Order: sequence, then C-alpha cells, then structure tokens
Amino acid sequence: MSLVSGPGRARLSTDQLSDELSLHVEKHVRYIQSLDTRKDELEYWLTEHLRLNGLYWGLTALHLLGHPEALPRQATIDFVFSCQHESGGFGAAPGHDAHMLYTISAIQILATVDALDELEHRRPSGRRRVADYIAGLQDPMTGKFAGDEWGETDTRFLYAALNGLSLLGLLSIVDVAKAVSHVKACVNFDGGYGVSPGAESHAGQIFACVGALSIAGRLDLVDRDRLGGWLSERQLENGGLSGRPEKLEDVCYSWWVLSSLAMIGRSHWIDATKLTNFILRCQDPELGGLADRPGDMVDVFHTVFGIAGLSLLKYPGVEDVDPV
Repeated sequence: MSLVSGPGRARLSTDQLSDELSLHVEKHVRYIQSLDTRKDELEYWLTEHLRLNGLYWGLTALHLLGHPEALPRQATIDFVFSCQHESGGFGAAPGHDAHMLYTISAIQILATVDALDELEHRRPSGRRRVADYIAGLQDPMTGKFAGDEWGETDTRFLYAALNGLSLLGLLSIVDVAKAVSHVKACVNFDGGYGVSPGAESHAGQIFACVGALSIAGRLDLVDRDRLGGWLSERQLENGGLSGRPEKLEDVCYSWWVLSSLAMIGRSHWIDATKLTNFILRCQDPELGGLADRPGDMVDVFHTVFGIAGLSLLKYPGVEDVDPV
C-alpha cells in the first residue's frame, strides 16, 4: 500500500450546507485500491518506510466502509510475512529493519483478516516468536518499551506492545504493572500525557497512554474530567480537532482525540455535528480519499483516521470501531 499523496484534493466548500454533505464510499474504496498501482511515481518509493503501516490504514478504512473484500486477502497475508525478520518482528517492507510500529501493524492486519493462525502455520511457535520480540524491547527496570534494538523509547511503543500482545493472547509475558507505572509517570498537570515523563501533552500520546491503560485494565488512574476538558478544548470553531493548543485542525485528530474521549466516557463533550461536517469537507468528492483539512491533498493516513472518526460519531453506514 502506497502513501503517495493525491492526486485529488479535498475540494468541498466550507460553506456547503450540512444536508449536502455525504460520505463518498465507493470513491474512497477505489482510491485505496489504486494506491499500489502508482509505482512509477517517485513518492511511492520515498514512502517505502511506511508500506506496512499504509496497508493497515487502507485495510482498516475498507473494513469500516463495509468493503473488506476490496483488497485480496491472500496477497495481503503474503506481503505481511514477507516483511518478517528472523527476530520475529516485522519491518516496514521486505528488507527493512524490524520495529515495534511495523510489528503492531502486522499483527493488526493479520487479526483484521482473521489470519493470526498463519503465524503458527508458517513457522512452529510463530505466535510466541513475535511476542518474544515485543517482550524483549521492554526495559525491566522502568517498564517502558523501545521501538527497536537501537533503544529509542516512546509511549507509542508501550501502547503498541500491549496492544499487540493482547491480540496475540500473550500479554502476561511482559511486566504490565511496570508499564502502567511508566504511563502514570507521564501524566501532566493538565490531565494529558506526553512521550515521556515531563513531556508536553499531545493528543496522539494521550491516545497511546489511555489505550495502554485500557488494555491493562487501569483506566481508574485517569483523571477523566481533567483530561476530558483538555481534549474537548481541542475543537476549533470550524469543528475540526487539533493535537495540542495553538495548532491547526487536522482530520487525523478526529481519531486521536475522539477515541480518547470515548475511552473515558466523555465523547459527548465535543460538538459531534460540527466535527462530522468538518470530516466530510475533507473528502475529495471526485477521486476519493480524505485530506488533513479542506483544500489539501488526500492520503491514506488521513483517509483512515477521518473514516474512523465518523465511526466513533456513529455516522450511518460506517462499521463500528473499537476506540482502543
């Protein structure tokens, strides 16, 4: 799956009447199907480092749109395994280094197409092999997780680790209590969370930290009203959501902010109608796909997170998504 942007742009006028806005399902399906056909474009090769993530984003968007058959299942599975390393982890594309973020995408893709059993079919103890790769990236002293063998740490990696191990049914092989303690250390005075203790609150990191606490069964540690207030303040006058104060709206935060609010039972603290209209204005109504905001070029990253936001908003015809 390519992350090539365009060729379309979100062109709906911001003053278009709400009752004229609709989700262009078939055009989005065709847009996603077209992404891996643009191999003659330089941007296709420049985004190879996100190939496996892009496949997950496109596949998820298709499932939410009710078209799980739009990508070939067996070819999808085969590509995922072509990205696996001897270590058990997965890289962005064949020949790329293994990393936590690509490994979680691989697990999520296999779970989405009901193919986790392929881990065992392709190699004995294949499921445990992947889990051991993830577990090996946890710092036994602090509970935090590195992204790869080079040691960078980030709360995104911790969330990815708990998510992947939970899907594999092997969460017990890591120290969940220490992971929770690390997340607790990342909370700020405003109720939000950052990439590490003392780092600025950011909606993406809040999703990672709250999601990790949800998987661990420790949402009791979240100050729901304080965090809900910070998250709801991310909605701007045009209905869109931003990732932190003084930043522009971006359709991807329709997922990061709203899913976090959903996990803490505060999704009603934003204006759902205004957010729905903002997401719909980010579509290219002719060629499909969604952009970060009206007028910009579309890409698969913003397409999936805009559609996932509509799912959380219970938009008609969009399948339900788990906010975790």
